[in-house]
Amino acid sequence: MKNIIQCVLFSSAMVASAVAQAHSTWLLPSDTSKGNKGGWVAFDLTSSEEFFTFNGGAPKLGPIQVIAPDANTTEVQNIFEGKVRNSFEVEMTQQGTYKVFNTNSGLTARWETADGKRGFWPPRGAKADPAELATAVPKDAKNLEVTQASRRVETFVTVGAPTRESLKPTNQGLELVPVTHPNDLAASEASEFIFLMDGKPAVGAKIEVVEGGSRYRLSPAEQNYETDKNGRVKIQWKKTGMYWLGASYKDNKAAKPATGRSGSYSATFEVLAE
Repeated sequence: MKNIIQCVLFSSAMVASAVAQAHSTWLLPSDTSKGNKGGWVAFDLTSSEEFFTFNGGAPKLGPIQVIAPDANTTEVQNIFEGKVRNSFEVEMTQQGTYKVFNTNSGLTARWETADGKRGFWPPRGAKADPAELATAVPKDAKNLEVTQASRRVETFVTVGAPTRESLKPTNQGLELVPVTHPNDLAASEASEFIFLMDGKPAVGAKIEVVEGGSRYRLSPAEQNYETDKNGRVKIQWKKTGMYWLGASYKDNKAAKPATGRSGSYSATFEVLAE
């Protein structure tokens, strides 16, 4: 039990934020494709039940990372944190594709008490306080489950022609590796992606795709997919527009003291005419 608690202490407050979210999180760029001269692109990060409408609550912003076309990081500027959305801007001066993302990971724990009640850590909707964990997990806890959880939210912007240096996976958590370039998606064409969990194929990952503007439809009209034995999936875009893609994955291949792994991933894509 001592080792479990020590490792859970390592998890950050951001994990509590991710677990607490009931809405879907999305990162929306003002442009996905810039001309050869580049320029400024604005981004909104928030969560909501409808894509892409600001009717939910903004999650804690946390660290935003930007990988430039030369595979080095670049600066985020003009940060604004509000109640319904968080915003920032990036000046894009290089030719090629930028990857913009927010990610975090850590351990979560849940168990049954001796009298059959459920316990979990960190508390839902609360900021994780490592000092509370030592007392949160009872010594006589039963069916203790400790999960290595990861979360990634990202999008892509290309200046001039698409490149791939910024798209290489980190091999940490659930990631999308594009076979079809994420800024080269066309309506009525299928796009192929590979999902990895800690660098290995995420077999059987659940994929959901929803077109933006669901507020104006009677049904969200989502599409559902599942990755194959190689972690691959083909997405069929029905028409032009902005799309949200969400993926989730679980298995029991975690390193101790975790008993399972879980990963969540979401990205915003723009689909253009052929």
